[in-house]
Amino acid sequence: MKKVSWGIIGCGNVTEVKSGPAFNQVNNSSLTAVMRRNGDLAKDYAMRHGVPKWYDKAEDLIQDPEVNAIYIATPPSSHKPYTLMAADAGKPVYVEKPMALNTEECQEMINYCKSRKVPLFVAYYRRSLPRFLKVKELLNNGSIGDVRFVSMQHLKRPISKDETGAWPWRVQPEVSGGGLFYDLASHTLDLMDFLLGPIADTKGFAANQENSYRAEDIVSGSFQFESGVMGTGVWSFSSFKNEDRNRIVGTEGEIRFSSFDHEPITLEKASGIEHFSIDHPKHIQKYLIERIVEELLGNGHSPSTGETALRTNRIMDALVEEYYS
Repeated sequence: MKKVSWGIIGCGNVTEVKSGPAFNQVNNSSLTAVMRRNGDLAKDYAMRHGVPKWYDKAEDLIQDPEVNAIYIATPPSSHKPYTLMAADAGKPVYVEKPMALNTEECQEMINYCKSRKVPLFVAYYRRSLPRFLKVKELLNNGSIGDVRFVSMQHLKRPISKDETGAWPWRVQPEVSGGGLFYDLASHTLDLMDFLLGPIADTKGFAANQENSYRAEDIVSGSFQFESGVMGTGVWSFSSFKNEDRNRIVGTEGEIRFSSFDHEPITLEKASGIEHFSIDHPKHIQKYLIERIVEELLGNGHSPSTGETALRTNRIMDALVEEYYS
């Protein structure tokens, strides 16, 4: 492969700014075709973004000979079937997060892509953003000494039904895998896997305190990383305010940062406090797409793969297992 020519399945909101335009901003990469079940919307997207081709059937896009890599930007319930379809066509797959509805589907996707010798990547793009690479640099440099524990806290106000009177797909477990926990906490849990290594064991509780929809709206858990680092987390989606805080505490200091908010990274030690302000790119998936393209061209490696994303799904499934049993 000398150039990666992408096709997008599901050119909805996530592709408008976060990902879609980035495919044309990376060297040796271009966005060749898009697909949406509503052909008029697919055509509109193609015209607005200067994409040469559009389709209303995923099969047609996947079989397009000018498309040699597939980006799946649909809800998680269709990630597995589209991934298998792309793998059958021998085309590398880049799939949105969370990777699939559950751990079992993730493993099936990995196994199938391996059997077809097709690379599989997942859109946990925080692994390549400069802001979080700075956190990793501080950890690797021993800025806070030996890491002892991490805490994660994410609060959000309750969501509402859409204009049709239906709950958004993100709180429909049959479509998303769970509630907003699967959509949002997956980013933080995957980021901690990247920063501190895999989680070896977890225990958790999930509930629905607001009783508005079927999915869980609060999850809490405790974690033990393979390295021996301990962790705790709570994600509440019926709180009075929006807040997102992570702390990594060591023997000589601590690092505080947000997974989603545009706040500086804070390094606190006995000698004082430092702040690091690092902006995200406009098209936030650009750096991960760049790494994926480099791997496909034989010049590097992506930090986010099916195997790393599987670990995140496994942890989330364990935390909500009793709620859905």
